[in-house]
Amino acid sequence: MATALDNDIDVLIKAQRVIGGAYVPAEDEPYMSDAQQDYFRSLLLAWKKSIFDASAGTLAQLQDGPLREPDLNDRASSETDWGIELRTRDRQRKLIAKIDSALRRIEEGEYGYCEVTGEPIGIGRLQARPIATMTVEAQEAHERREKISRDD
Repeated sequence: MATALDNDIDVLIKAQRVIGGAYVPAEDEPYMSDAQQDYFRSLLLAWKKSIFDASAGTLAQLQDGPLREPDLNDRASSETDWGIELRTRDRQRKLIAKIDSALRRIEEGEYGYCEVTGEPIGIGRLQARPIATMTVEAQEAHERREKISRDD
């Protein structure tokens, strides 16, 4: 069964295909050049659009009417599927706020730099997770601190 994270990744891959083009940011060019910023801005906007498109489809299905499954087991299964779908949409709603934040950071010239250390996050990480705000090392340290505080 697909998870919400798998769904987010699928939507991101679709967004990467939409912007396609010949340009792909490389590690050997100046970090966060205009071309890289344009690439990530386009990627984030395409990702946001594909999320809105998916949510419009869900909304249309919800407006079609209530479930009319005659069998109780079928109805329960359908309700479970809808619950999963709605949780996915809620997760994507939160993701849109992060995408908007990343777009704001691009406009302010802060995109691509760790909010903790100020170091470059790295092109590979940003291609995999365009909304990243920390380097891998800073993120791991943050998660360790979170785990320790939860365990206390």
